[in-house]
Order: sequence, then C-alpha cells, then structure tokens
Amino acid sequence: MVKYVFGVDVGGTTVKLGLFDIDGRVLDKWEIPTRTENDGVNILPDIAVSIQEKMSEKAITKKEVAGVGVGAPGPVDGKGIIHKAVNLGWAEMNLKEVLSGLLADMKVEGGNDANVAALGEMWKGGGQGYSNLVAVTLGTGVGGGIIVDGKILTGYNGSGGEIGHIHVEDNETEPCGCGNHGCLEEYASATGITRLANRKLQSSDKDSVLRQGEVSAKTVFDAVKSGDELAIEIAQQFGEYLGKGLAVIAGVVNPEIFVIGGGVSKAGDVLFDYIRPAFEKTVFHGCKDTKFALATLGNDAGIYGAAKLVLG
Repeated sequence: MVKYVFGVDVGGTTVKLGLFDIDGRVLDKWEIPTRTENDGVNILPDIAVSIQEKMSEKAITKKEVAGVGVGAPGPVDGKGIIHKAVNLGWAEMNLKEVLSGLLADMKVEGGNDANVAALGEMWKGGGQGYSNLVAVTLGTGVGGGIIVDGKILTGYNGSGGEIGHIHVEDNETEPCGCGNHGCLEEYASATGITRLANRKLQSSDKDSVLRQGEVSAKTVFDAVKSGDELAIEIAQQFGEYLGKGLAVIAGVVNPEIFVIGGGVSKAGDVLFDYIRPAFEKTVFHGCKDTKFALATLGNDAGIYGAAKLVLG
C-alpha cells in the first residue's frame, strides 16, 4: 500500500527534504548541506543516504513510497535530464536515472526548482484551486514557473518559465546576470528595485526617508506604505516593468492567476497596487480578469512541488 512520497529541493547551500503522505500533508522536513566540491559528485548520494536513513527511522518500506521528486537549479527537461547546474557544479546528467539507481530503482521525477515551486503553490499554496497559473518569484533574481492544465510547462530543454529574462528595456546599459541587457530581472527583483531606487535618488532632488539609511526593496516599500513620494515613484517604475512583463506572459499562456512569491512579496498586497495598473493597461482583453495572489508556502514550496511531481 503506497502511503508516502519524498520531496527534495536542491539549493546551492542546503538540500531541503520533506516526507509527505499522499494527500500532501508534510510529516517531516529536514535539511542537509549541499556538498558542491568536486563538481557536486556527492550531492545525489547524500540525498539517497538521507532518504534511506529517514525510511529506516520511520520504519517505512520501499513498497510504501510512491517515489522521490527533486527540484534542482538548472534546466530540467521532461526526461529528467538536467542541462547543467552551474551553482552545483553539475554538467548534463540524467537526474532521474542516477538518483533512482542510488535508491534501488525507486521512482524518481525531476524538474527545475522554480517550476517545481510553482507546482507546489498550485497544489497546496497560494494557487490552490487553479490548474493554470504562473508563479513569479521576486528574490535576488526573478524566477518563474508556468503551470498549464496542472502540468509544468518545461519547454524543449527545460528552459521554459524563465520569466526574469523577458526583455523589457531597450536602453539599459548595465548587463543582467544572464549577459543580456534590459531583462525584467534588472527592475523587478530585490536587487533591481534597489537599482531603480539608487537611480531615482541620484536623478531627483526630492526629500525621502530613503536618503537617511539603507536602500533596499524592503526599505522602498516600507517608505511607500508611509506615503514617501519618491518611494512611490520607484514603486510605480517597478510596477510598470513587472505589470507589462506579466501582460506579455498572460497573452501567451492565459493563466487564471499569478502567484507572487520571494522576498519582495513580503511587502504584501501593496505590490498589486503598482503591478495591476500597467498589467490592465497593456494586457490582451481576453486576459484582463487574470487574478493575483501572494504565495503562501515560502521556502517549502520546492519540497511540496517535488512531491507533487511524483504523484502527478
């Protein structure tokens, strides 16, 4: 009788693991270090050992486990092949086959970490009740995952859903981390908002609380909430870029809902006050009723989504 499923979220510093029942209730969660030395050769064996130790601790047999889902930071195609993960030191590798072999042929499914997190939000987070959604993670960068009819849209080689690298600005002189110029990530991420704020502070003589201390995405939106005029202008710029970017996405995949997560989302619903106007102004009329919600699973979205990969 199948009772359990494991979800694994591989990060550059730690690997998060979760044990779930097949209804999606988390029974246990823990972390192990990500050993990236020697081209990450130890990462999958460490995961296998940790899962086997947990099964022994909980007296769980292999027959009781539906399988193991894994989210990893790199393009992962529909066959479970990861096409390079720079932060882990991995070259191209069949994630499913290698980990399954280490787990005595237990079922393994793999996906890109942002896509998998989107699946988690659909299943048990801010996107519950919707089967067509786009999850947007506003952190150090801008990540994304597209879910169509309850399934991850991976694309040809697993690079689908790279929302942060939609081109939104022709006149940008600073390069994005990807090497291009004018990507959405340069304006809608935490670092992007800081960039917009510093540029505004240099080009404007207006008084602002932002001139008195640290400039960050958090301090910008704290200032917005207090009515700071310059901070509001920065938020409007952020909203213009992100709203238009999401309008482009909506016109292509027509989601029911956008679920916004990541560190910037801690600002709360005030974000939507600045995203919606640009979105509604530019989006195709058939997509104007697209909803917006905040993500709710936080750092656990990856393990939830990885478990859901196995359960289908």
